[in-house]
Amino acid sequence: MMHNLIALWFTWVRDWGYAGLVASMAAESSIIPLPSEVVIPPAAYWASQGKLNIWAVIIAGTLGSYLGATIMYWTSRWLGRPLILRYGKYVMISPEKLIQAETFLARFHTGGVFFARLLPVVRHLIGIPAGIVRTPFGVYSAMTLLGSGLWCSVLAWFGQEVLGAEPNLINDPNAMVHALKSKLMTIVLGVVVMTLLYVAVVFMTRKKS
Repeated sequence: MMHNLIALWFTWVRDWGYAGLVASMAAESSIIPLPSEVVIPPAAYWASQGKLNIWAVIIAGTLGSYLGATIMYWTSRWLGRPLILRYGKYVMISPEKLIQAETFLARFHTGGVFFARLLPVVRHLIGIPAGIVRTPFGVYSAMTLLGSGLWCSVLAWFGQEVLGAEPNLINDPNAMVHALKSKLMTIVLGVVVMTLLYVAVVFMTRKKS
């Protein structure tokens, strides 16, 4: 089933172009388990072949991410906590995880949203606690756009590098996702380290003040 879904998302980008990018990345920023690794890299590869524009790919991906993240934010802000507490278990969001996320964002909302947009799994769920704790929408928007823009840029660069070296992967979405994830692991680990350093600095600063 997952193979069929990946192939479907892949064709959205191939057949719909920029509109497919926006729609796919909007879905990726919701609770739909759509990996951004199967959206931006192929589009970046096609841009390197002259079929799309690389900057337009990054902008479309960023706007799509922002659209999905905005929907998640306002849905959670209006309906959020009771709904998540009642039905969150069906999407692996326990009350304990929700409380941890709320506490984290209440302390580190600006940097927390930014770094969350760079982390797998957390990336597409951060709008839920952000809406629930009422993170200022302007701050949330700015950090989402910055984080999403950076992530789309990284994926676009990797897409051109990895698929440029192994163009046969463009015909095998599952293999492409695996190859990209393995090569992205170093960057993801770097983001995790930077996130931990940010939390430590904020914690120590507040403790002294």
